Amino acid sequence: MEEVEQICTRIAIIDHGSCRAIGTTEELKNMIKTGETITIDAVSLNMEQLSKLRHLEHIYDLSYEEQLLKIKCTSGSHNLIEILSYLKAEGITFGRVYSELPTLNDVFLEITGTQLRD
Repeated sequence: MEEVEQICTRIAIIDHGSCRAIGTTEELKNMIKTGETITIDAVSLNMEQLSKLRHLEHIYDLSYEEQLLKIKCTSGSHNLIEILSYLKAEGITFGRVYSELPTLNDVFLEITGTQLRD
């Protein structure tokens, strides 16, 4: 899908012979709920802090396992800043931070409900 994103100006998502979506890369990415996925390493959080994080604006999914925090956000221009500000205000120590925008694979998965097939 990376090659498709680089060379195509308009893309159609076809699943089982049916056209599910069509548009530019950005138009397709704007069709899905996921706007950004933020992953933070080496975090020590309690249940109350996780609950507060879940209620921050634009967060719709959050998982926390083995000191790895993964947050899925809807589109918003300051998601990462708001999350890091919350962690700082709470005095929470953390390590590496990753911010990923949605890919065409994410678009296909959300629109069709399945992974890309050959």
